[in-house]
Amino acid sequence: MPPRSHWSEQHRRAIALAFLRNGQPQTGVAPPLRQVASDRPPLVDEAHEPEHKLSLVAKVERKGTLSDERLRTFLREMLLIRRFEEKVEERFRAGELPGFLHVAIGEEAVAVGVCQALDDGDVFASTHRAHGHTLARGTHPNAVMAELYGKLEGCSHGYGGSMHLYDVERGNLGANAVVGGGLPAIAGAALAFKLRKEPRVALAFFGDGATNIGTFHEALNLAQLWQVPAVFVCENNHWAESTPAHQQLPIEDLSKRAAAFGMHSITVDGQDVEAVYRAAGRALKHARDGKGPVFLLANTYRLVGHYVGDPQVYRDKEEFRETRESQDPIDHLRDKLGISDDEFDEVDREVQELVEASVEFAKAGTDPKPEDALKNVYA
Repeated sequence: MPPRSHWSEQHRRAIALAFLRNGQPQTGVAPPLRQVASDRPPLVDEAHEPEHKLSLVAKVERKGTLSDERLRTFLREMLLIRRFEEKVEERFRAGELPGFLHVAIGEEAVAVGVCQALDDGDVFASTHRAHGHTLARGTHPNAVMAELYGKLEGCSHGYGGSMHLYDVERGNLGANAVVGGGLPAIAGAALAFKLRKEPRVALAFFGDGATNIGTFHEALNLAQLWQVPAVFVCENNHWAESTPAHQQLPIEDLSKRAAAFGMHSITVDGQDVEAVYRAAGRALKHARDGKGPVFLLANTYRLVGHYVGDPQVYRDKEEFRETRESQDPIDHLRDKLGISDDEFDEVDREVQELVEASVEFAKAGTDPKPEDALKNVYA
């Protein structure tokens, strides 16, 4: 391994920051996010706030080679998503989290690569695996964890839970329990941007199974017909829940779906976060420049079951073991950067402390009032 590289002071201090109230350190549980003192150093997790320096760095680096420091930021973000979802799975199995739970372990490079490429003002719609997209776009882990616990301090004030996360302030128009449910909304948002002559892009995440449903074809058809600034990101993990691709898709190359509409398409290795970031940047520029929508096919791997508790009897155990060993995007980037065990362990400890703090924050959060259960419900 090469000599240990020094992470930035921001990286080292991010999870050790004390929460402040009236300018004084507080022990115990942190106050709600909006009450945290504004003079604290920014977290890496806030990289998408308009004035954050990483936004400026990203815009410069899109034009040239990504620095090792930037790639280390990507690694930290992927590791944060991984440890967050592992902790969420643990708490779900312990009976602390309500509802249903789907994690995206193995697909972190797509979330980080795409969301880091988005500009301020862009919007996106997620899937039923929304934790990674939400964290990668800059929502604080405290707010995401509190949402999973159904607390008012959650990013959706406890109304969304795991499968209906949203954070409009950061352009997150919401996760969706309906397969492909965000596609029509993104086509509509992109149309609004075009009609308003705004230099913004709307982006939808969805899986390979969603390419078989009617709303996928309707959304892509209208987006191409209207030439709206939209990017459609297919997270192709080769499984539609428990159904393998060869049993539910008549084609192997899903970019042919876009070809049917005459839509520009880009295919990328979804386990290579740098490649995803560059491909997403090209796709977003194409759409933003008024050249029409883009179909971005990211070939990735789901290294877990469809849902927490899935016995995965439909998977060959030996093939699954080999996939887990060879297709981990975190391992890929770590090897590429030549990061030593000590350096990796240091960052891993920081990330795990951040995740543990988010659990404590969520547990101490405010339960919603029973009489508010039907608010924001329309039928």
